Amino acid sequence: MWVEVLTALSLVLILEGVMPFLMPAQWRVTLLRIAAQRDTTVRWLGLSFMLIGAVLLTIVRG
Repeated sequence: MWVEVLTALSLVLILEGVMPFLMPAQWRVTLLRIAAQRDTTVRWLGLSFMLIGAVLLTIVRG
């Protein structure tokens, strides 16, 4: 189980690092735009990403 968890964490870190590496200025602007949003908007965005991820995981692993 720990191998799968660490594999997933590694993939998340790789994917999260792509944008700051390739386009640091645009990544910074995007983060500032997200930070300027209301908390409820950010929460809905986070919930949407989690649901999309769960559906994709179910499809891929199902």
